[in-house]
Amino acid sequence: NGDLNILLVVFQAIAAVICVEFSKSMGWVDYPKFNFRTAQLWAPVNLLFCGMLFTGMASLEHNSVPMVTVFKNITNIMTTIGDCILYGASIEILVIAAFGIMLAGAVMAARNDADVTQTGLFWMLANCLCTSGYVLYLKYATKSVKLSKFGMVFYNNVLCSAFLFPVTVMNGEFSTFMNTKALHTVDYAVKNAFAGFVGFFLNFASLNCVAQTGPTTYAMIGSLNKIPIAIMGYLIFDSTISEETWTFISISLLGGFLYTIAKLREGTRKSGK
Repeated sequence: NGDLNILLVVFQAIAAVICVEFSKSMGWVDYPKFNFRTAQLWAPVNLLFCGMLFTGMASLEHNSVPMVTVFKNITNIMTTIGDCILYGASIEILVIAAFGIMLAGAVMAARNDADVTQTGLFWMLANCLCTSGYVLYLKYATKSVKLSKFGMVFYNNVLCSAFLFPVTVMNGEFSTFMNTKALHTVDYAVKNAFAGFVGFFLNFASLNCVAQTGPTTYAMIGSLNKIPIAIMGYLIFDSTISEETWTFISISLLGGFLYTIAKLREGTRKSGK
């Protein structure tokens, strides 16, 4: 009866809030009570996330998946430039080579499915800006908002639910869910609860990754995580991996290898000072 993409994000955000609140009640983690001033400081992160979500869905609706992947790699380059300008991150030759190789791999994989429309191009460019802005502002927020990472997970998911739930009411997703009895099952609830539980750890890992490394490394990891997803889909769900996809995976691994070498060299130089 229709897609419930945004409503699923809301369900998973609520489940993540329950997880972090339960952890707080058990004394495993600690963070202050909800504060509107803190919420205002964190709100731009969620607004950019919502923009990233909406423009990403629109991009997939109007363009082929391979072309969206090409622009995702362009987004990574934009994020790296922003990281350099805003936070003074150094960009080494190997880092540039890594992103260039991964972009070339995405272009090669998309050569037989380069379907782009003017509307699709608009949404892809908007997604590039929202995604890059989200990652770059997340770096600022993790440094400026005085919260533990678990507190950040709490605010991130509370605000995500608050911003996205009204959207599900307006676009009919909530009505579809309420009127579809096949979705009112324990199995469906358990799957969403599990996804929220995983999302709780994903949020925590993402926030720490951006805070401890930076937007550039976070962007690189975002590109490389498509590799295990494709391989797991092949092994678990017996999905087909095309020749173009294997090419993209191989070239992406090479790009990731070069990036790792660059960061190891950078770490060695810093430790030697």
